[in-house]
Amino acid sequence: MLGKNKKNQSTNDAKKIARIMVVAVIIVSIIFGALLFINDYYKASSVAKRALISNEKVIVEEKDNYYLFKPTQKNITEAIIFYPGAKVEETSYSRLASKFAESGYEFFIVKMPMRLAILKQNAADDIINSKKNSNIKKWTLMGHSMGGAMAANYTAKNKDKINRLVLLAAYSIKDLSKTDVKVLSVYGSKDGVLNKIKLEKYKANLPKDAILYELPGANHSQFGDYGKQKKDGKASISSNEQQEMVLDIFLDTFRENKQLTYNV
Repeated sequence: MLGKNKKNQSTNDAKKIARIMVVAVIIVSIIFGALLFINDYYKASSVAKRALISNEKVIVEEKDNYYLFKPTQKNITEAIIFYPGAKVEETSYSRLASKFAESGYEFFIVKMPMRLAILKQNAADDIINSKKNSNIKKWTLMGHSMGGAMAANYTAKNKDKINRLVLLAAYSIKDLSKTDVKVLSVYGSKDGVLNKIKLEKYKANLPKDAILYELPGANHSQFGDYGKQKKDGKASISSNEQQEMVLDIFLDTFRENKQLTYNV
């Protein structure tokens, strides 16, 4: 009888050890998978990294939650908050940010948790509500891809804070049709990532005076500088040209004295 009890005890101990080992394997697998996911993202190119260096026209500052591109000129009253695309390094948009800063806008590129704007849709609040930014009287929220969709979500809930919304290869699933927010939507003719069926479907969610541009020769990836995104089309223009087009369209839309230099 004693021997039988010892045998049962040994069996139970073995089962406990086996369960512990299974749990340990699962935990390690989850951690390993999470690390792979976190480190699997599109990285900023050398061109984008060079744009992080301040120059005579733009001062670049890195903060805990964002990068700020600030014009060296004084009395700036307009700013742009940028939500990056999913799994894209935020500094990939540095050259685009620098172009806007050179044109007289403070430009904030938000650092998103795990590089996913969906995890921090209200990131703009910290910037808008900061006393350091009390000089800004007009706010534009801009986003690329998923970042654009999340920017639209934020705008729908904060119509009193946002003056303009700029969607780069993105659409709004929230109804903005009755808001006073000025909306500009820009996408490329060679975009292989953007779902253009949904783009057309959700066009009704934008205000009637929203402006939509299809950039000839532009693709999805070149709104930033991080290489070619999976499934994207091949652009027939350079990333610099594509980003210059975005700037020109923005200025043409919101500044009466700026004229487009190309046809869309």
